[in-house]
Amino acid sequence: MNYIVETLDNLIHQTAFFNLTVGNYIMIVVALVFLYLAIGRGFEPLLLVPIAFGMLLVNIYPDIMAPVGEGGAGGGLLYYFYLLDEWAILPSLIFMGVGAMTDFGPLIANPKSFLLGAAAQFGIFAAYFGAIFLGFNDKAAAAISIIGGADGPTSIFLAGKLGQTTLMGPIAVAAYSYMALVPIIQPPIMKLFTTEKERKIKMGQLRPVSKLEKILFPIVVTVVVALILPTTAPLVGMLMLGNLFRECGVVRQLADTASNALMYIVVIVLGTSVGATTSAEAFLNWDTIKIVALGLIAFAFGTAAGVLFGKLMCVLTKGKVNPLIGSAGVSAVPMAARVSQKVGAEADPTNFLLMHAMGPNVAGVIGTAVAAGTFMAVFGVF
Repeated sequence: MNYIVETLDNLIHQTAFFNLTVGNYIMIVVALVFLYLAIGRGFEPLLLVPIAFGMLLVNIYPDIMAPVGEGGAGGGLLYYFYLLDEWAILPSLIFMGVGAMTDFGPLIANPKSFLLGAAAQFGIFAAYFGAIFLGFNDKAAAAISIIGGADGPTSIFLAGKLGQTTLMGPIAVAAYSYMALVPIIQPPIMKLFTTEKERKIKMGQLRPVSKLEKILFPIVVTVVVALILPTTAPLVGMLMLGNLFRECGVVRQLADTASNALMYIVVIVLGTSVGATTSAEAFLNWDTIKIVALGLIAFAFGTAAGVLFGKLMCVLTKGKVNPLIGSAGVSAVPMAARVSQKVGAEADPTNFLLMHAMGPNVAGVIGTAVAAGTFMAVFGVF
């Protein structure tokens, strides 16, 4: 009888109920909210579903992220996934997939879009100095600041490269959350800094881009950017390799694999591992609150800077540029471009800004990678 009682007692105490803290229960609720936003509201479900589920798992069963013990024994399943984030493998592969899915034609047709993409990076540097002011060291501030580009993979990449692994979870969750909330955060800022007349501006049709231009673009960008800033090679190189697969026309199987099967496999592994870094102990602290606040401020500043630079271009071109496309300079592809189209269409349903906004949007991807490479060069990290 004692044996049965002891066995039942052991089984009961092995359940998660006796091992979870209040913080774990809070994070479980947060995970469920994220799942609702992803499934019920459709906010970036490809990202938020695996992130939220990883968050759920680690707060019910923390050992799923247990590191390797002495002699190489042990190690939770998601810990091995996380190592691929820490080693910058998964973010680089994500960039390859993004490149294979992206048409750089609008950027090639209108090279001035590079300026709008660059202007939107202002939020990154605003967040950097804000993080320094709030007491983060210079490397932590740099890792946090990339949230301003609304680029999850680059945020993870830089945090790993700068050795800020303890902040990787909050940084990644903040970056991906703001990517998902682009349709909510950006429109009020865009309307605040533009007039209805400006929002109604119709832009002329983009010129056709030849196949040769599309093939040369990823090669030229890789050579120029990597020569000037070699630290950008992992991100920009993979982005352009994926795009070369897409445009060259002779490796269709590679383009399909990079943009579909490989991309989705990497998203699953990266998303769950990022979510699994958000244990209650690591996530529920003042640093996380500061990071989330800084991310929002950076994203807002980046959006505003893009719109304001768009207004400047509107003046210089005598009304030929709609300032709304400047907000797409953040790196959330293609969501930010769609928001530019949506806000423009609200002012005039016959206004079509999507392709014009895609130029700054893809320029923002390159700009965020360059910003990350710049920080790495400044800190002597390769």
